[in-house]
Amino acid sequence: MCHAFLADTNFYQLLTRIDESIAEEVRAGGCDCGGALHSARYPRKPRGVVRGVLDESYQSRLSFCCAADGCRRRSTPPSVRFLGRKVYLGVIVVLISALHDGLSASRRQRLIKTLGVTVQTLRRWQHWWREQFVQTRCFRSLAGLLMPPIATEHLPGSLLEKLSAKALSERVVQLLILIAPSTTATGSL
Repeated sequence: MCHAFLADTNFYQLLTRIDESIAEEVRAGGCDCGGALHSARYPRKPRGVVRGVLDESYQSRLSFCCAADGCRRRSTPPSVRFLGRKVYLGVIVVLISALHDGLSASRRQRLIKTLGVTVQTLRRWQHWWREQFVQTRCFRSLAGLLMPPIATEHLPGSLLEKLSAKALSERVVQLLILIAPSTTATGSL
């Protein structure tokens, strides 16, 4: 099955390690005011994954708060696990959105039912990819690097096709890393 990695705990642990690495870089940089950043994680209840696959690290999003008096500014690092405020994990949003175009109706229904994604949610994701994501600084940067141009009507599948890894799971990770800047308020402008 092309999406068997969705039930692999090692896959999700890899995503956690990537997020932790990104977060450590943000923390080391400190706040713009010069203050130190302290952990200020906020809770998440991710959807779309088979029970027992995720560890406790998926119950919160990595985030920081400035320790300086009067500042208390929040710094939320980019994430490969969570796409902004979406409740489904990034890998689910990417994979289901990409597979939607290439699946038969019966396989699409099975996958949607297995992961608990409604048709309305899928439509919202497609709108996000094709209308909102294409307006982000992140997408504009990617689009300028890839030739021939990305087919926006087939996002995110058209981006997955451009990536070099052979295995789908590796291409999904590459894509999540590339779009991570769009998972924060500053990266989506």
